[in-house]
Amino acid sequence: MSEPPAAPPRNGATDSLFESNFSAADATTSGATQGVPDSLTLRALVTSKEAGVIIGKAGNNVAEIRESTGVKAGVSKPVPGVQERVLTISGTLEGVSKAYSLAAATLVDSPPAGNYVHSLSPPPPPGIATIRLLISHQQMGTVIGRQGLKIKTIQESAKVRMVASKEMLPQSTERIVEIQGTPEAVYNAILEIGKCLLEDSERAVGSIPYNPQNATMASFRSSPLSNLVTRNNGLMRQIRSSHHNSVEENKNEAYQEIAISADMVGCIIGKGGAKIQEIRQMSGAKISIARQPRDASGDRLFTIKGTPQASERALSLLYEQLEQEKHRRSED
Repeated sequence: MSEPPAAPPRNGATDSLFESNFSAADATTSGATQGVPDSLTLRALVTSKEAGVIIGKAGNNVAEIRESTGVKAGVSKPVPGVQERVLTISGTLEGVSKAYSLAAATLVDSPPAGNYVHSLSPPPPPGIATIRLLISHQQMGTVIGRQGLKIKTIQESAKVRMVASKEMLPQSTERIVEIQGTPEAVYNAILEIGKCLLEDSERAVGSIPYNPQNATMASFRSSPLSNLVTRNNGLMRQIRSSHHNSVEENKNEAYQEIAISADMVGCIIGKGGAKIQEIRQMSGAKISIARQPRDASGDRLFTIKGTPQASERALSLLYEQLEQEKHRRSED
């Protein structure tokens, strides 16, 4: 297998105000960039302290990672009260693998203290890094393989430890694949995982990315700031919160907006609106559908309103319906 490049000089944890260089259009879910089959965007969950180490003093470490590998790399902005951030790396399969290897090397050289919120494994020994990839639930079968054969093969060939979470992360359709190994082993593992994702990239369409801020805010259901607005364009979710005049009326409500591709809208609505009405009744959420496409893509905006539980249930039912339709079409 190819050797990863030499690690960049380390400057320790620093610039917590570093802003990701990704726009909304860049921050896609794991998979191939449209029209470029060898281009991959891969996200990973990091603690705030890990983010500081990876960024480096004045952004030196992440800048060196970009220059050494030719990738786009950035970390989501810090949010008060939220312990996790998202590292996003986009580029060729080789470049992304090397970039994660370099990120792992920074963590090995300057291991940050603290616990993971979504830890699947005990803390690793010195010299071993932990990378927690965010993988679309729809693509997990490709990474794990039949009876776990694929993930076992990757572990043995790359000499890493891998654990996949069983449940999707809150308010998303992503799961964690945790990798523990040396920087070189991380490179080899991500190279193989990336191949799986690219070969099965179509399954990632419509995935809902995990947003640590969204999950944290959803847990504060009694807060006047818990009126959550979520927008999903199939690539990235943006969250905002706001006060309302009637705290009592809105304190237990969540709003979510998701954009569904034009060719899938019919299967969600159903004949005579039967399917969307069924989803409303089963979830207890109010669901409205925009009459016109939101932009040139033809996507239609679905707005979900209800308690956090009802909203999440409605989102799950919408996702299940999309999956069933994709499966039906694949058999035609």
